Amino acid sequence: MTTLADLVLARHFFIALFIALGLLLIPLGFFYTWSWIRNRRLRQIHAGLMIFVAIEAVFAITCPLTVLEAQLRQTAAPQSFWAYQLNQLLYWDLPPSFFMGLYLLCSIWVVYLWRRIPPIQPT
Repeated sequence: MTTLADLVLARHFFIALFIALGLLLIPLGFFYTWSWIRNRRLRQIHAGLMIFVAIEAVFAITCPLTVLEAQLRQTAAPQSFWAYQLNQLLYWDLPPSFFMGLYLLCSIWVVYLWRRIPPIQPT
């Protein structure tokens, strides 16, 4: 089960990385006129994930991936090296109000980017 829990953690990490990189690369791509940043499906997934995370924070809902990982681990047994490293990057020891504010600001940024740099409808 530890390997499966590590895979869930890795997936969680890559989703968080996708969201964070999108917050930076979309405006950077607009500046450098990268066409892929206007991909509608990519932008829908990005915005949807960011808004989902913000809703979780506002309503104090634990992320389903966090719950699944905890259920798979069942104990506080030592994690693998990579799981430990990803865990340190993903879970910060800060108050929930910090994350709620951060996620709401990021959601506002995503909505602003959607309006300022709208995706293009596929042809």
